Amino acid sequence: MGTQVSPRHPLRQLFGALTEKSFTEHLGWPDPNVTSYVANLLVDFTHTDQLYKIRNQEDRPVDTVVDLLFESEVLLGAQSMERERDVHQHIGDFTLFMAGLFPEYLRRLKTSGLIYHKDFLVDYMKTGKRSYGIVAQMEDNPSGEETPLFRILSDNFELCVTGLGFVRSDLDRMRDPAHPQVRDLLLN
Repeated sequence: MGTQVSPRHPLRQLFGALTEKSFTEHLGWPDPNVTSYVANLLVDFTHTDQLYKIRNQEDRPVDTVVDLLFESEVLLGAQSMERERDVHQHIGDFTLFMAGLFPEYLRRLKTSGLIYHKDFLVDYMKTGKRSYGIVAQMEDNPSGEETPLFRILSDNFELCVTGLGFVRSDLDRMRDPAHPQVRDLLLN
């Protein structure tokens, strides 16, 4: 399957630090489970084979939310609950990633007349929130003490998207050659 990024890789450390900073400082939400999950998602999705890891019956990568929903709703009748959970988790991950890091892509889908694109009518926010909610319902939480991660992600989906927007802003600033300390940080 995909290439694993080692736990000590600088990219993992960078995304971990940026996510923690964004969620803690900008949002006032210092939840280490959420920031760790989101940071790992960013690292995983640096590989397109992970971004499009769900495959259809023809073994082709599924690259639209509409087709992911089709995989989760229509084709799963004879397949396992594990597959259904994996598809819904990926829908949540994919919509969170795209809405948080690439909102201009979603705006372009809605405003530039790309009605030929399958996701033209998809509300990424509602769809991601719903899919994480489905995953949360599928998880076992016998103790009932701690709210499961996917329930938190579902209930706070919009906040997570906002947090990723701050990560995107930090990444954009880091690309600016006027910030030599950032370049030094990345090169050391």
